[in-house]
Amino acid sequence: MKLLRLGAPGSERPAVLADDGRTYDLTGLTRDIDGPFLAANGVDRVRTALQAGTLPALVPEGLRVGAPVARPGKVVCVGLNYRDHAAETGAPVPERPVVFMKDPGTVVGPHDTVLVPRGSGKTDWEVELAVVIGRRARYLDGPGDAAGVVAGYAVSNDVSERAFQLELSPQWDLGKSCETFNPLGPWLVTADEVPDAQALGLRLSVNGVPRQNGTTKNMIFSVAHIVWYLSQYMVLEPGDVINTGTPAGVALGLPDTPYLRAGDTVELEIDGLGSQRQIFEDA
Repeated sequence: MKLLRLGAPGSERPAVLADDGRTYDLTGLTRDIDGPFLAANGVDRVRTALQAGTLPALVPEGLRVGAPVARPGKVVCVGLNYRDHAAETGAPVPERPVVFMKDPGTVVGPHDTVLVPRGSGKTDWEVELAVVIGRRARYLDGPGDAAGVVAGYAVSNDVSERAFQLELSPQWDLGKSCETFNPLGPWLVTADEVPDAQALGLRLSVNGVPRQNGTTKNMIFSVAHIVWYLSQYMVLEPGDVINTGTPAGVALGLPDTPYLRAGDTVELEIDGLGSQRQIFEDA
């Protein structure tokens, strides 16, 4: 299934895009698609309702698409998780996952406007596979246990301001947590529809020019390893989002460093998970 949220910011309606191509309203089942919904076996309840044919149809045309998960408790990110991306940035291949946090308030809809921060000269793009946690994960025994706590996957744009990230602080958070810096969606694709999270193509273009074209099979640390690893150091709660890294092709690694400016359009997609399109404006 593909779970989504439709409507104006703060007033999104939970919905599901079914295999028949129709969209169905979930407001009779839940107030929102969020941590409590996922923790209460919400995915299974939606599946049962779809099979029973009890969900009312919803016309999505003309409705804004919001982030598919409301109010994530935390956004955990893994940096330098593709060898080609580490190489283009001049960083060594990490021996352990490089972990940093991103303000959950950065999460916006997949087609919402993204703001270039005031004082920015190095705003960058990063197409990433996002993992959404569906069950509490604490000290998992091994990577093999990760599948049991993953609700599904989504497209994420881990927008970054490189000067803020790398020049103003020894930590990365300043360059990662600017407002609107994490478009997510359009859907939360449930884990059963993604048989192999390590076999997904990722692509991104800027103003129609292809910039990133990678595959999750080239991750240094797999999704299962990342979820297990993080659970050794923090409790992952339902609704939490994990950004798993980006392949080569970011502005930071290109010869002319074509950083984003107001008026630029970024389009990105991941196999089976949908696509995004953002127009950048000055904050």
